[in-house]
Amino acid sequence: MPLRMSTLFVRTLREEPADAELPGHTALLRAGYIRRAGTGLHTWLPLGHRVYRRVEQVVREEMDAIGAQEVHFPALLPKEPYQATGRWEEYGDNLFRLRDRRDNDYLLAPTHEEVFTLLVKDLYASYKDLPVSLYQIQTKYRDEARPRAGLLRGREFVMKDSYSFDVDDAGLEASYDAHRGAYVRIFERLGIPFVIVEAMSGAMGGSRSEEFLAPTPVGEDTFVRSPGGYAANVEAVTTPVPPALPFDDAPAAHVEDTPATPTIETLVAFANEHHPRPDRPWRPADTLKNVVVMLTHPDGSREPLVVGVPGDRDVDAKRLAAQLEPAEVAVFDDDDFAAHPHLVKGYLGPQILGAASETSIRYLVDPRVVTGTRWLTGANAEGHHVFDLVCGRDFTPDGVIEAAEVRDGDPAPDGSGPLELARGIEIGHIFQLGRKYAEALDLKVLDEHGKLVTVTMGSYGIGVSRIVAAIAEACVDDLGLCWPAPIAPARVHLVAAGKGEEINDTAERLAAELEAAGIEVLLDDRPRVSPGVKFKDAELLGMPKILVVGKRLADGVVEVRDRASGEREDVAVDAVVGHLVADASPAPR
Repeated sequence: MPLRMSTLFVRTLREEPADAELPGHTALLRAGYIRRAGTGLHTWLPLGHRVYRRVEQVVREEMDAIGAQEVHFPALLPKEPYQATGRWEEYGDNLFRLRDRRDNDYLLAPTHEEVFTLLVKDLYASYKDLPVSLYQIQTKYRDEARPRAGLLRGREFVMKDSYSFDVDDAGLEASYDAHRGAYVRIFERLGIPFVIVEAMSGAMGGSRSEEFLAPTPVGEDTFVRSPGGYAANVEAVTTPVPPALPFDDAPAAHVEDTPATPTIETLVAFANEHHPRPDRPWRPADTLKNVVVMLTHPDGSREPLVVGVPGDRDVDAKRLAAQLEPAEVAVFDDDDFAAHPHLVKGYLGPQILGAASETSIRYLVDPRVVTGTRWLTGANAEGHHVFDLVCGRDFTPDGVIEAAEVRDGDPAPDGSGPLELARGIEIGHIFQLGRKYAEALDLKVLDEHGKLVTVTMGSYGIGVSRIVAAIAEACVDDLGLCWPAPIAPARVHLVAAGKGEEINDTAERLAAELEAAGIEVLLDDRPRVSPGVKFKDAELLGMPKILVVGKRLADGVVEVRDRASGEREDVAVDAVVGHLVADASPAPR
């Protein structure tokens, strides 16, 4: 039976909802696919749930195809497993914590590594049981501080998370590659453009990590790619380290009065006018910008940290936060400066910094700050800067950190050419977890020699609800949505455009014949609704084909519109079912 607009639980909107943020999110709301239920929470309406279930089915089929087995865990879980791995504290405020009537601690799971690990520990004890891959499609919860972008950043979302368990690293590589291949097939089947980029593991831990991103200008993730094929999330980009420089003939560091130099630009201009270099002018890249932040560790302790970057670049907050997880990074505010009077705001220099210094404040620098480089930087005194401060002679950092912004044209770390910045939506993430969780929860099996060995794990996530949002952002246009055929709620939107029994009877007949031929139909059979409104709704709802039964029926033809291209063609009414069936058939391989 076709879906019928006359009885479908849907209400399309002509105006943009006030809470809509992105074009695809706006279209999902206007077309009646989802409705807002609360901050960061959405209800799936019938058409939206059909799209969601089709995505879920593709994911399930490809996971089953690599031999992964489906399980289903509770979303409400006890505290103890997460406490054993340290993530009860590490997740901080992002974790929904609650207590039952007996005062026992629980959480709404943001992810399920711990309970997957404990399940395998409970049932398996020998290498003969492995490898095994398990997956679930489950609702997750994170107490996002700023839910935004509709389905892309909510407090409740649906994920497919799977985990592989192997005896050794070679087995993990094979499991990882199998999941990677499955992800490629999933996204190809869904018709969503994607790129695979190197990524950081973050709070998940582990070694190798890759993200699958759907490129879009409205994406929340920034990534880079080079002409030679390098691709990485911007947080995972590594800076080519220049060689150390000799400094035997470098001039001695000297402090100078530098009035009215509140910015890097004014400082460089002042330096070139009053303290010129003999070899070339001072440039912003010759200055050392020192940014102080406050870290809050999972145990609640707070620690100031200073990050040094070349003055022609800013600190990228997301890159910095990724490097410092699970600690949370906050701005060093006026109260913090008041509590640390030796840190002179705007004139901070590395001379007093370092874990071994009298301040005991850690000092981490950009990889470009190597031994022998000389800098113009703060002198730790109001209105003063120090010139010719040499790294390795006048100060020694505690380490390096990848926190500076990445720019178009920066060299790729593998030498494959200049980097290009782009934006995308994360739709999948795969990790080689290694033995972090198995060690924390004592997951061991007997190997072929009868020796206990720790199992090695992989973790693989796909955002099922997020994919719906990502595809909406990729396929939206000025008229509305334009779904790829594999996940559209119906293949054909059949519009009965006109009055009279012949038009309605023909529309009903064609809908029944298309359904019998395996082509799902959304039939707009609403009485007393004008053709113009029906056409607007058809364009907004976004089925791949729009079939119009209207006034041309008197000539024996109907109109077929392709929603994606906008092309229209007249087809004989008696031939249109075969025409649409042929169009829907997959091309021969």
